[in-house]
Amino acid sequence: MSASLRIFGALRSCQSILTNASRVRALNLRNHSRATIQNVRFLSTVQTEDNFHSIIKDNEKPTGQLDKHEFQAETRMLLDIVARSLYSEKEVFVRELISNASDSLEKFRYTSHTSAESEYEDAGRALEIHIGTDKQSMLLTIQDTGIGMTRDELVSNLGTIARSGSKQFLQEIKQKGDAVENSSNIIGQFGVGFYSAFMVADKVEVFTRSSKTASPGLRWCSDGSGTYEIQEADGVSIGTKIILHLKTDCREYADEERIRTVIKKYSNFVGSPIYLNGKKANDIQPLWLMEPKDVTVDQHREFYRFVGSSYDTPRFTLHYKTDVPLSIRALLYFPEGKPGLFEMSRDADVGVALYTRKILIQSKTDQLLPKYLRFVKGVVDSEDIPLNLSRELLQNSSLIRKIRNVITNRILRFLHDKSVKEPDQFESFYRDYGLFLKEGIVTTELHTDKEEIAKLLRFDSSHSVDNKRISLPEYCNQMKEDQKDIYYLAAPSRALAESSPYYEGLKKKNYEVLFCYEPYDELVLMQLQMFLGKPIISVEKEMRLDRNTEPDFCEGSLVKAQVDDIIPWIKSSLAGKVTSVKATSRLEDHPCCITVEEMGAARHFIRTQGHQVPEENRYALLQPQLEINPKHPIIKKLFDLKTSNEELAKLLIQQLFANAMVGAGLADDPRTLLSTMNDLLTKVLEKH
Repeated sequence: MSASLRIFGALRSCQSILTNASRVRALNLRNHSRATIQNVRFLSTVQTEDNFHSIIKDNEKPTGQLDKHEFQAETRMLLDIVARSLYSEKEVFVRELISNASDSLEKFRYTSHTSAESEYEDAGRALEIHIGTDKQSMLLTIQDTGIGMTRDELVSNLGTIARSGSKQFLQEIKQKGDAVENSSNIIGQFGVGFYSAFMVADKVEVFTRSSKTASPGLRWCSDGSGTYEIQEADGVSIGTKIILHLKTDCREYADEERIRTVIKKYSNFVGSPIYLNGKKANDIQPLWLMEPKDVTVDQHREFYRFVGSSYDTPRFTLHYKTDVPLSIRALLYFPEGKPGLFEMSRDADVGVALYTRKILIQSKTDQLLPKYLRFVKGVVDSEDIPLNLSRELLQNSSLIRKIRNVITNRILRFLHDKSVKEPDQFESFYRDYGLFLKEGIVTTELHTDKEEIAKLLRFDSSHSVDNKRISLPEYCNQMKEDQKDIYYLAAPSRALAESSPYYEGLKKKNYEVLFCYEPYDELVLMQLQMFLGKPIISVEKEMRLDRNTEPDFCEGSLVKAQVDDIIPWIKSSLAGKVTSVKATSRLEDHPCCITVEEMGAARHFIRTQGHQVPEENRYALLQPQLEINPKHPIIKKLFDLKTSNEELAKLLIQQLFANAMVGAGLADDPRTLLSTMNDLLTKVLEKH
């Protein structure tokens, strides 16, 4: 029995030991998980996850004498502006602090290569940025392994607002005459980015230790109200560590996913690795800074979807860089899919992403490309771009216009090269996005810019074979020797264009005519006016301006006396509708046609405002001229009818005029012709 009790007691002891071990293991797991996910007090422990890497520790301990400093009155006012008004979005404070950390790394990268190794402690350390979140304690920590700060630098850089340590660093190197290989990686310009932390924090602590050998650790602390404290501290790692004690209404910035989203939005392409709670957070390469030949198709597809928020693939890719006259790095994509209603709208918030030294300034910048190129997606990075103090808005300057012109011209030249080297692919692109190019001609002010866009336009023409469309340069190369103008004809279809009365005269001369099937095509050519020094005119206007159209009164035609007799009668019968009547030799198969001074503008007016203007006023505005064909059987019969049956003759000339207005595209509503047509038919059928 005693042996049984001993065995039972041993079993109970083992069970107790196992239970306690399980509790300890569970507690350790909870602590481990909490340290991994929330990084409570940012404890750095041995982790079992392969990809986990964090340097954030809670080792700092202030020890030295506390020195209290006051911001000047003007500085306090500026601090309040920075914290409350300078930035449009609070989340940009993450971008600013990461930018400062990146600058710290770049400064150390430069100085460690240009100075003796003994001057710096642990010169071969990894250059990284680490961020930790503690949702429970509402803390956010950003730590770098960069150059760090001495006491004087701490007072100078953090005690004086609008003093940029990065800018001074570059100026000092420039004064020495040294070339900074990676100076383009240094971002700071204004010295206010650090103070953006006070938008979200009611207290900011900074622990820093200079990379210089034997430098002490320091603590800087301020609540942003007008004073700051500095004292020495133990346990401070080389570099800079910033701890933000977040305001209650800004506790979202202690959430890991929220910070990860902001990093991906603004700082995804920072040159040094960024770790968030021990995991790599910036995992996409800045492809626009790579050599084009080194970028794979898959990389382009992934990057295109990242910057364009799209799920299709790029149709064309333009990888462009130049250093003269401006430093520009651009990676631009032309979408494969057709534009949706969102892209078609000129009010849509679209544009390329603007970066400066790999830091996002604006995700959609409409000032770097004209509106008509809003379908282009991608990235433009230029260290020459002037920004305002908050690094959020471009300053209006001639430099911006110059950058815009450089990029726009490069895109147009790229598309022109595609049209020559890959005509089938360009034709597919033009079918989907040609409307944007036409919009560019209408909205662009400089004629030289209009002509550059016009080189990309494609039209059907009277000489086209197998529905092949031609460009304006091709048209000019094919012009006849005696041809001085570029002619176009607006019609709903090719069949109607070829049967148009206005085309007959040019067809007889074998002149090529561009056919415009869409109403806006005509508007585009009206806006263009000239191409390569050659006037662009509609065939209707050419017909009206042609002074050599007097009929030859050949056999089978009304004679001159008959024409002189019928013209006043027609003008009287159409009083209030036509301004003048004349005979022409330009017509072959049609009895008559209408010409006005600016046919395209007249058609546009009728389509948009014609219904608002009474009929008699409409004719007064248009001032139509009726041109008759004295060889046509109807006109010859009309001459006889005006004497033998004037009533029928008047109905006939009214119908001919109405038909001509329809043929010219100037009829407000063709259904109004039905009543006059029925009257004419009734009169004709009276004898049957």
